[in-house]
Amino acid sequence: FKSIKNELLTVLSGKIISIEHVGSTSVEGLCAKPIIDIDIVIDKNFEEVKGLLESIGYIYEGDLGIHGREAFRYINKPHLMIHHLYVCNKDNEELYRHITFRDYLRNHKKERDTYGEIKKKMALKYH
Repeated sequence: FKSIKNELLTVLSGKIISIEHVGSTSVEGLCAKPIIDIDIVIDKNFEEVKGLLESIGYIYEGDLGIHGREAFRYINKPHLMIHHLYVCNKDNEELYRHITFRDYLRNHKKERDTYGEIKKKMALKYH
C-alpha cells in the first residue's frame, strides 16, 4: 500500500483529503486476496483529480454501478502490487462504509476472525 500511496502522492499531494487503504488487506490477520483496495478521498474536485490520475497512467472507468465511487484501472504498473483504485467524495456513503467496516475489524479480533472464516467458506463454496 505504501508504495502505491507514495506514487499517487507525487501528483495528488495538496489536492486530496487522504488516501485510505480499505478492504481485507487493510486488516492485519484477515485472510485476503493479494489485491489492495484504495479509496482516494476528495472534496468536490473530481475532474482535477481524474486528470492527475490519468497523467500517471490510470484510466477512468465510471462508477461501475456504485454512485459516488469512481473507479480507475491501470495497464502498465508492474512495479506496484495489484490494486483497485477508487475516488470518493468525503461525504460518500460507500466511503463511510469502507472505513467504518475496516476500523471495526481492526479493533475487534473475534469478529475479524469470524468474518475471515465466513470468507473462507464462501470462497470454497463459490469458486
